[in-house]
Formats: sequence, structure tokens, C-alpha cells
Amino acid sequence: MTPLSILELVRVTEDTDARGALDNARDLAAHAEGWGYQRIWVAEHHNMPGIASAATSVVLAHIAAGTKSIRVGAGGIMLPNHAPYIIAEQFGTLARLFPDRIDLGLGRAPGTDQLTLRALRRAPENAENFPQDVLELQAFLAPAGPAQRIQAVPAAGTDVPLWILGSSNFGALLAAELGLPYAFASHFAPDLLLQALELYRSRFKPSEQLDRPYAMVGVNIIAAETDEQARRLATTQQMSFANIFRGARGLSGPPIDDIESYWSPTEKAQVMRMLARSIVGSPETVRAGIRQLADETRADELIVVSDVYEHSARLRSFEFIAEAAGIRSAEAGTLARAS
Repeated sequence: MTPLSILELVRVTEDTDARGALDNARDLAAHAEGWGYQRIWVAEHHNMPGIASAATSVVLAHIAAGTKSIRVGAGGIMLPNHAPYIIAEQFGTLARLFPDRIDLGLGRAPGTDQLTLRALRRAPENAENFPQDVLELQAFLAPAGPAQRIQAVPAAGTDVPLWILGSSNFGALLAAELGLPYAFASHFAPDLLLQALELYRSRFKPSEQLDRPYAMVGVNIIAAETDEQARRLATTQQMSFANIFRGARGLSGPPIDDIESYWSPTEKAQVMRMLARSIVGSPETVRAGIRQLADETRADELIVVSDVYEHSARLRSFEFIAEAAGIRSAEAGTLARAS
């Protein structure tokens, strides 16, 4: 049985505002805790009206306060946007508030456009310092030495576990060199998935945090009672990806009956390439898809995006997924059978 986790997008929809999206994320985490999911992560995005997770550490505090045991973390913090010292302070504070529950995934991309990057007062070339920034952040989270003049208070000694996130060979090689767990973003950039995993595993060097490779694979999964219902729910995500290519990053929209009427052949080809690893269907279809992906990638863990428009339907999707993956007993189900 492969452990499952959740990547929560904190979507603002045409029927919710940012507060609604944040409360829905917290509600999902509370349900996921009971369904057997291992962790829930949110990602740093800026200047995107449809995503409410820009102040990532604040969002994590909101989610963690509404749960008791599920791990909560960043998937991820775009480290070139920040001084490592500040991130250490933020996540060290979270670790003091929620001991042994906080993860810190780190990405090298800006998580926004170049114009917004300037508003963040960060230069694009900061990404070149990513490996050094990871090490600096790790040092601030470690116990402070007796002669250490600059400490990240109250972070020193929390040893918040770090993850490297990526969609290319760069992140795989860095995670292997530093002996850190690696999460591959195959939920939107699947092309190099198998190659990156092989590089990570073959080059891995044990560290104080990790003695052997640990690979997490991102996957879009949308589950419903039937394949047809799930395919309809999936049109929300398909439209969101098509809108990216149109330069229209708006609010999440409700599903439609005919996705072919929404996108052009070129947009369809682009979107389907990005979503090539998606699993969409009934619990039986999802069960087979999870098994195939786990066997092919030998993933230590899958982190699931279920980008469903209506919150109640999204909860049911995650419940179906948990049952299909075997992390939750079908006899214990409530939401899926109450609908």
C-alpha cells in the first residue's frame, strides 16, 4: 500500500471568495486526517486570483490549527523569493506551534510572472543561488552553536524536515547530493518523471535527515461514482490549464458537459501533455491507475491533486481515492455514501 498525501491548491472559485477557499482547505485537511492521508501541502503562488495560498506559512497555520495529527507543509516555498533566514523563522515558528507535524518543501521557480517577481523585490538570478540557500536554511533550522551570533529564533533546533521539489533533473540531482527527500511535479510536468527518479535514486548520498532515497510523485486524481461523472468533474481542471495558455489566470470554473467546445486542438494537445499522468474515473478505475503508477515509478508516496469545483464533490473524490488506494476501509465511508 503506497502512502497518499494531498496537494491542496486553495482554489478560489466563481462561487467562493478567498476566505471560503481557505476554510475549505482546512475542512479538507480535517477529513483527510480521518481518511488516512499522511500529509497535506500547499504551494506558494503570487498574483493569481484563483489561488489563495500566497502567504503560505499563514495558510499552513490555519490548516494545522484545524487538525490534530496529519502532517502539514509547503509544497513548496519558492526559496529564490525569500531570504532563507525569514523562511527559517516562519517554519521554525510553525514547528514550535505544531511539533513533529511540519514539512518544508523547497522549489527553485518563482511561482509567478516576471512582473510580480519585481514586486517581490527579488531578481531572477536569485534562482542560481538555490543550492546554497537550501544549505543556509538547513543550518538555521539546526541547533545553534555556542559561538553562533545569528540565530533564527525560535527556529534553531527544530530541524524541520526539508524536501526538494522539482520537475527536471536539476532538482533530482540536488536532492540526491544533499540526501533529502524528493517530490516530482508530475501533476503538471510529467515528461521527465522516470528519468529524474532514476537519477535521484542512483546518485543519492545518505544524510543526517535521510539514510536512503525517498521519492514522492505528484498525480492528478479525480474520482466519482462513475467514469463519466469523473470525466465531467475533470473539465474544471482542463479549463484552468487551457486558460493558462490563453494568459487568463482567473477563478476556477464549474464543470461543463462538452470540453471539446471549450478548447482548440492546439490547446487540447498542450493540456493533455501536462495532464498525461492523470487518473480520472470510478473507484475501480482509480484503483487500477494508482496501482499502475506505483508499480511503474516505485514511488514511496503519492501526493494527490483532486481539482474538483464543488467542495462537497471534492471531499467525495478524496474519500473515494483513499478507499481505492486501500488507506481507508470502504465500510467506514460516510460522505461518499451519504450523497
